[in-house]
Amino acid sequence: MSSYSKLIIFIVVLVLISAAIVLIDSSVDSINKTMPEISDAIVEGDSDHNEAVQLVNDKSFDESMNKAISAGNNYNDSLKKLRDIQNEYSADINEVQDDYINTVIEELELKIKAVDKLKESIDCFKVYSNYTGTNYASEANDLIYDAVNYQNERDT
Repeated sequence: MSSYSKLIIFIVVLVLISAAIVLIDSSVDSINKTMPEISDAIVEGDSDHNEAVQLVNDKSFDESMNKAISAGNNYNDSLKKLRDIQNEYSADINEVQDDYINTVIEELELKIKAVDKLKESIDCFKVYSNYTGTNYASEANDLIYDAVNYQNERDT
């Protein structure tokens, strides 16, 4: 094999390695850019959920429903982004990152269920079905309690 052929093979291999490094770096960069957005949406969802609960206690049911819907939207947006990361970058995610993502997904799924129960309770309270509304609210609180366990694990 001539030295010219060896040079061409070397250049091709070098280009392939460079392309692989760029793709790996870009996926890590994409994950790193998305995670703060996910975290911010969760924090905003938590804030909206807490406000919704306070508004229920104040019997401001329409405002409470709006806050509950906003919380659900924030949680669902974060959940979608996390699942997109899992689907698009599964080969680039290490075990620690995968555990973290799965923990956040579990947390969000519980918070979404809690928001749904909260919305059901609001609907009941609006029509003076206080017993049923209280049961839904209690279920929502239990789900949030479970979600906080995942949140604490995530924070750790």
